[in-house]
Amino acid sequence: MTSTDWLIVLSVIMTALSFYMFSKYNYYRSLVKQRGSLMRWPIKSISLPEVDSVFETNEFGPTIKTSVEFIGRGHLIVPGGTSDTEAWVLSVLAKKAKRIFEFGTCTGKTAYLMAQNSPTDAQVITLTLPPEQITAYEVASEDSKRATRDALSESKFARFLYSGTPAEKKITQIFDDSKHFDETLYESQIDLIFVDGSHALSYVNSDSAKAFRMVSPGGLILWHDYRGRYQTMDVYKALNKLSKERPLYHIEGTSLVVFRDPR
Repeated sequence: MTSTDWLIVLSVIMTALSFYMFSKYNYYRSLVKQRGSLMRWPIKSISLPEVDSVFETNEFGPTIKTSVEFIGRGHLIVPGGTSDTEAWVLSVLAKKAKRIFEFGTCTGKTAYLMAQNSPTDAQVITLTLPPEQITAYEVASEDSKRATRDALSESKFARFLYSGTPAEKKITQIFDDSKHFDETLYESQIDLIFVDGSHALSYVNSDSAKAFRMVSPGGLILWHDYRGRYQTMDVYKALNKLSKERPLYHIEGTSLVVFRDPR
């Protein structure tokens, strides 16, 4: 190679390195903005065994008490969806829940897993906005456009993963806008609530308020997508504010936030 060629190669390397360092700097700045200079999540993190003793481990890791019927994510990109770890956590918790409620059915996978792993006499109630009612979705001025767009794109299912399976008999499907849903029908009756509907600020606030009224004494509420990223920033904002009023905890290794009713 000539000296000119070497200069070109060096220039390309320096440009790529500069771009990488600039990206890392911006990423670090965004984290500091979200979590503060000490890089901590605003909501205190706890381990899974602190959520429930069923998750206590031994020298082999999680015990057979956490064995569940399961479907992994695979390599396909599907709308919404939890990580495999998060889906496993919900499935394990469902094993001890008689009444389960889910804000945001999406593909119906989480509803299926919770139904399959819950007691034989359990009931899973899941709510979604049907495709034909998209125009009923209520956008508030404080809602991020990204969260609104994602919510509408995920409200396209009228048939779900659980449809036609034995688990379907345990599942009650509600088609409604969650802001219009009358939660008083389930006041203090739900053992496990999963809040994973629209991630727009007004919906997270509305769904959370209803979840607190619905949860049974000693019951659990879990929220999905506590990340701080642009597409889920409204969830991040809503839960950080809510954590100043309620004892919320971020589950380590997940994007889940949990609340256990103290009654």
